[in-house]
Amino acid sequence: MLSLTSPPSERRSQRVTRLALGGLMTVAGVSHLTFARGEFQAQVPDWFPLDADFTVLGSGVAEVGFGLALLALPRKRRIVGLALAAFFVAIFPGNIAQYVEGTSAFGLDTDTKRLLRLFGQPVLIAAALWAGGLPERAER
Repeated sequence: MLSLTSPPSERRSQRVTRLALGGLMTVAGVSHLTFARGEFQAQVPDWFPLDADFTVLGSGVAEVGFGLALLALPRKRRIVGLALAAFFVAIFPGNIAQYVEGTSAFGLDTDTKRLLRLFGQPVLIAAALWAGGLPERAER
């Protein structure tokens, strides 16, 4: 049975993934709030109903929160991993829009690069789930 509050013991590869993803998310979130804010604004699709700067700031705060939670709250890693995976699913339409609309940002200046990036999103989702201790080990 899936338990959100009492994850099983953490495998070494899960700990490494949790710490790496926690660091990555923290840096990504800080970059949303500071030096890369304009680049991230360019990635917000025109059809998105919220202001681009508000969206970038909000996602930056969320990413810093996810990153710090992964780093500092290992006992809550299951719920954090699930929430982060859901976040990655939620922002995926923006990545698709970047490809479809041909928006260049962060060196993604060709359709091929933008398309390849789409294949990275499932990897991030899987990493968030793995860092959270999912899937669970089968009981023996």
